Amino acid sequence: MSSPSRASGSPWDRARLHVVTGKGGTGKSTVAAALALALASRGKDVLLCEVEARQGIAQLFDVAPLPYEERRIVAGPEGSGDVHALAIDIESALLEYLQMYYRLGRAGKALDRFGVIDFATTIAPGVRDVLLTGKIYEVVHRNKRSKNARTYDAVVLDAPPTGRIAQFLNVNGELAGLAKVGPIRNQADNVMTLLQSGLTAVHLVTVLEDMPVQETADGIVELRAARLPVGGVIVNLARRPELDDEERDLAMAGALDGEVLRSDLERAGLKVPQTLVDGLLDEAVEHSERRALEDEQRGRIEGLDVPTFELPRLADGIDLGSLYELAAGLRDQGIV
Repeated sequence: MSSPSRASGSPWDRARLHVVTGKGGTGKSTVAAALALALASRGKDVLLCEVEARQGIAQLFDVAPLPYEERRIVAGPEGSGDVHALAIDIESALLEYLQMYYRLGRAGKALDRFGVIDFATTIAPGVRDVLLTGKIYEVVHRNKRSKNARTYDAVVLDAPPTGRIAQFLNVNGELAGLAKVGPIRNQADNVMTLLQSGLTAVHLVTVLEDMPVQETADGIVELRAARLPVGGVIVNLARRPELDDEERDLAMAGALDGEVLRSDLERAGLKVPQTLVDGLLDEAVEHSERRALEDEQRGRIEGLDVPTFELPRLADGIDLGSLYELAAGLRDQGIV
């Protein structure tokens, strides 16, 4: 895997918006959370956002479900930044938009009660994405002169899956036949200026399996076609190598010496029935075959010509401690 050295700095030192996408089941939400913690460990105040109404951030950090407001979920130690979180739902984003541009106030809430908002975003899904990404734009472009609003050094977006990411981010394309002028057209133009700039990086999460790797490759092609800046590929849930190359070759050839294995176990004080030896030899073969398949996928990923990073499969699952472990891995590999 090719990754930038820390001495050379991250390729995305200028980025203020890190978009994280990936095929379902690859752990993109976990990686987004770890990336937010990695950025905070560099002294940055970070906002971690989600747009899929799953409350994934709350589950990962074991906090109460997030409302449509920014809440601190991690207070960084001295020298580190804080992590705040925001769950962006479409209804609240549209009400905020109506208040900001049309000063509708209570009238906007009345529209919500009558179901007009749901109707509008259903018949015009491009508007939905403009509103969601528009909130991200507003957060990224805040500055110290913004009234009653917290500013952040970096924003991490837990975005929709890879199969929809180019469509979700390419809001101008979605609005092409819908809005030629007006505030929502202007908002879409502003969003695209941000998303196509060096202030944004779109990172893709995959695992070492054929379909996720293919979807990652297709996603990169679609992002580049839309002139959206591709960040890194993060290989998640990678198995640790339990055997060295020589042992793996022997295992796949069925040539591992069971008697040597038995002797090693007996020296450790274990009783070693033949069924245990046979089971361990079978497991060694299965592990070796799996690693060989994963190495084929690594080769495909290296051919994508983007910086790549790798995170291990953690045996005990994901909690706050393991998120920090993954964050340290991303930071040490130079993604931030």
